Amino acid sequence: MLCHCLLLVGLSLFVSRCDGGCSEVDSMTEAVAGEGFLLGCISCKRREEVPARATVDWHFRPLGEEEEEEEEVEEEKFRHIFHYDHPSADILHKDFNERLEWHGTKNTDIQIGAIYITNVTFNDTGTYRCTIHRTLFLPQYNQHVTVEKEVELSVVPVANRELTSVISEIMMYVLIVVLQLWLVVVLVYCYKKISEEHEAREARKALKAQAELIESKDNCDGVQLE
Repeated sequence: MLCHCLLLVGLSLFVSRCDGGCSEVDSMTEAVAGEGFLLGCISCKRREEVPARATVDWHFRPLGEEEEEEEEVEEEKFRHIFHYDHPSADILHKDFNERLEWHGTKNTDIQIGAIYITNVTFNDTGTYRCTIHRTLFLPQYNQHVTVEKEVELSVVPVANRELTSVISEIMMYVLIVVLQLWLVVVLVYCYKKISEEHEAREARKALKAQAELIESKDNCDGVQLE
């Protein structure tokens, strides 16, 4: 779940970026039944200064449908489930009605084509294909670029704790312990410094009082001699 949250944060930063760069991050591949899941799809432009327009299509092939050697047959096994052409987002398959949300770039120059599946079911297990059709508006001509990315999604009843999540949690507890020990050391050091300063101040007061007493006694002795 930690990695899933990190991916959500990362994608949201890219979506709302100002002048930041683009980085292609692979999608997570394990969803939990009954929860939501973000299907990531990022395709960065190689030249940010070139204006462009893009559309995104998502296709889905359920687990268990065998791949055929012929490309046409294989294409038929993918169901067209989603199309985004800013600002319209269309869900195209009944199995995903009211369950898909656009979480990608919200303008015509799309670099993030992520979609969010709500209420994941075991029937959502399979291969998802993200296709970004991009037109680059160059000075002399328009260049058409097509990028495809696939995500093999598996659905599990309970989230598996990944190694990175376990390590992150351990490091968090270690950091907390180290900070607490450091705080104790600082408190002890400060207490000792304050105690030493207090003792030094009291010693100075005693010496000053003793000096004043000696001076007062000398003055009294001088008066008596006269």
